[in-house]
Amino acid sequence: MLPRQRQTGPAGPAGPAGHGPRQDYLDAFDGGAVGAGGDGKSGGVRAKERPAGEPGPEAGPRAQAPVAGVDGAAPPAQRGNMGRAFTGIAAAAVTTVLAVVVAGQVTEGRDTGARTGHSAPDQGADAHAGSTATPSAAPLTYEQKMDRTYPVSATLKASGKFDTVPGFDKAPGTGRKYRYRVDVEQGLGLDGALFAEAVQKTLNDDRSWGHGGTRTFERISSGEPDFVITLASPGTTATWCAKSGLDTAEENVSCDSAATRRVMINAYRWAQGSKTYGDKIHMYRQMLINHEVGHRLGHNHVTCEKNGELAPVMQQQTKFLDHDGIHCLPNAWPYPSS
Repeated sequence: MLPRQRQTGPAGPAGPAGHGPRQDYLDAFDGGAVGAGGDGKSGGVRAKERPAGEPGPEAGPRAQAPVAGVDGAAPPAQRGNMGRAFTGIAAAAVTTVLAVVVAGQVTEGRDTGARTGHSAPDQGADAHAGSTATPSAAPLTYEQKMDRTYPVSATLKASGKFDTVPGFDKAPGTGRKYRYRVDVEQGLGLDGALFAEAVQKTLNDDRSWGHGGTRTFERISSGEPDFVITLASPGTTATWCAKSGLDTAEENVSCDSAATRRVMINAYRWAQGSKTYGDKIHMYRQMLINHEVGHRLGHNHVTCEKNGELAPVMQQQTKFLDHDGIHCLPNAWPYPSS
């Protein structure tokens, strides 16, 4: 096959240019498909349709012009026209894209503003709430803890094993010193440190057995104690009290197991109190300690003798306040008037 010959002349290379997608586009462009109507008027979108058989612009000389990159360089004039046309097309496309982008940004900005306007108060409230949130509650004081009841079943029988509350509380007074240890049965779920603190504070109160400097009490956690104050479940309390011939099971009370070193404090009573004291749980706990330690010191049961008197601390106040028509008032101390 002979190489294709280039001809020069006013009309450009000989022979019509082959049709294809690119040529169709250029034909449409030359015929006013973009930017002008087929009749030459501005604003058309596509070339005006021609009647059958009518020659179109592609039959004219411009249709024979070479396309750059295909058959050779286009004449300068054609390149200029095409450049301006392509520039116009590009500008229109860019304008369209910018319009879409701007519209999207405006819409997004409105949406964002709306969302921000809706959520900002919530965020502000959250931030404000975070900055002014109520701090965690302060730890309860000793008095507050002693004024509360705690959940312990009246039929509980725990492990029977004891833990000694660690620490040392020096005897604060004069007189005969009694050294004691505090044990708490495992599995009660009660605050052993609170119990130990209550024992020390109660026994060394001047209204208690050390009144007038006659005795003082010291808590130890090692060495030989004079007695062991033991907080235990009702079942375990009954077991230890039975070692000294005492029955505490029927009325769920405490005891001084004199045949052993243990002064038994019934955890159910410690946690829940008694009907005789009602909501005076703090006072009841003080009475419970003083009553059982009083047995250890050699004191027996007594009752009040006149109507309206304070019950002696050695009265069985867990069981009753009134007897023989005499109404006794609750009392936690051996020397309440001090």
